[in-house]
Amino acid sequence: MTFRGMATVSYFASDWAAARTWYTRVLGADPYFLRDGYAEWRLGDRQAELGLIDARFRAPGTPAGPVGAVLYWHVDDVGAEVARLLELGATEHEPPQDRGHGFVTATVLDPFGNLLGIMYNPHYLEML
Repeated sequence: MTFRGMATVSYFASDWAAARTWYTRVLGADPYFLRDGYAEWRLGDRQAELGLIDARFRAPGTPAGPVGAVLYWHVDDVGAEVARLLELGATEHEPPQDRGHGFVTATVLDPFGNLLGIMYNPHYLEML
């Protein structure tokens, strides 16, 4: 198999400094890698990477706003996490949805226009 796992999910922000501060607060940790216009955090059980990129580095022709694929981060309580993200300045995109068989998903927009997915996934816990 050629796909071995998610390496990095990237979010863009026009106000990169404000976005870095927001994600540091959301994630409860400073980035482990930082340079002008780019920050990375390692998250969760498998240390997946979240990269935050200054929008000036966005490839030409890339649309801004909530487009494309949604990456869902596993959380233990979707409703509580949505409430916390809304308190921190995110806006609701899709409220928590029971997808059956123990799966619950929701999406919010971060204050910088990125789609942030969260999910409770029983299969994720089985893999641990």
